[in-house]
Amino acid sequence: MADRVYLDWNATTPLRQEAKAAMAAAWELSGNPSSVHSEGRRARRLVEDARNAVAKAVGGRPQDVVFLSGGTEANALALTPGLHRGAGAPVQRLLASAIEHPSVLAGGRFSREAIGAINVTRAGVINLDHLRALLADGPPALVSVMLANNETGAIQPVADVAEIVHAAGGLLHVDAIQAFGKIPFDLASTRADLVTLSAHKIGGPKGVGALVLAEGVEGLEALLRGGGQELGRRAGTENVVGIAGFGAAAKAAMLALKADAARVRGLRDRLEHGLRQTPDVLVFSDDVKRLPNTVLFGAPGMKAETAVIGFDLGGIAVSSGSACSSGKVQPSHVLEAMGYRSEVSQGAVRLSLGWSTTETDVDLALKAWRKLADTLVKGERRNTA
Repeated sequence: MADRVYLDWNATTPLRQEAKAAMAAAWELSGNPSSVHSEGRRARRLVEDARNAVAKAVGGRPQDVVFLSGGTEANALALTPGLHRGAGAPVQRLLASAIEHPSVLAGGRFSREAIGAINVTRAGVINLDHLRALLADGPPALVSVMLANNETGAIQPVADVAEIVHAAGGLLHVDAIQAFGKIPFDLASTRADLVTLSAHKIGGPKGVGALVLAEGVEGLEALLRGGGQELGRRAGTENVVGIAGFGAAAKAAMLALKADAARVRGLRDRLEHGLRQTPDVLVFSDDVKRLPNTVLFGAPGMKAETAVIGFDLGGIAVSSGSACSSGKVQPSHVLEAMGYRSEVSQGAVRLSLGWSTTETDVDLALKAWRKLADTLVKGERRNTA
């Protein structure tokens, strides 16, 4: 709808024109990418071109990119007991930060008894001292720390985490799904052993993701077994159309990353300044490095469900945090892990911006917020009367 303002880019992004064009071309192909005839080879070429684009975007090798059905499957595949590098001991347990995405907190194929949680600070950043203590007490671990939190936008010190993890003989998985296309990073800068990505967070289609392995990582076991596609790491005929869109989106996102980040950061700052005109508004993780597009905020007396509906009625699409809770507005496990009380974790609203967001969009969102805030103030007066 032309009169709507979309500020839920962390949930999903609009399809880029480059991805749409690549997908349209892929629809015209009839070959199976595993077939050896000309039609099959043309389909295979599209898949491999996309594999090269995704690998280049994160500084990996094409042969180490595994295409999957999305970020959730990518995380589930990454969390494999027995992973190792070279002659290193296989990992036997999983340590995940308490603010990870639910698909990581589910633990993949690790048993519940083999999973531990790493504390975070009040600002939503991993507690490195707690990580060191956990690693010192037990067998080699796979540690999972997201590059940027999907709710607060807080960027995690993954290079420091990697140094600690590798010194303890473990491996590091970095869920970079929310950071991909928003901030620059690669395998070398993160020192990650495994990185997971998702197409629809960067302007690609929904239902396509990737796991990228660092060179030398071994022991990955397929979740789906069958025909041996993806070098035996993910059975099933590749989603050629979706993968082609992923590759095109990755190329476009990398080309626009620097300019988009600078422009969107300015809009985010404009948005935050406007929100803070309301007394007692709290912007979470505002004292640490964050994604340039993300604002998670709360206010006294605000309920997330009421606020999301209020914004929606005002023509503004926002969310209460992660979009992976079956459409339900639930308390934020991220804010609870950061030490906020349940009444705060149930009242936070996330606004996330993207490459087509404008100053007018921000101003309309602030107009909707001022109307909501006025309602909150009136409600508090009634409750205290």
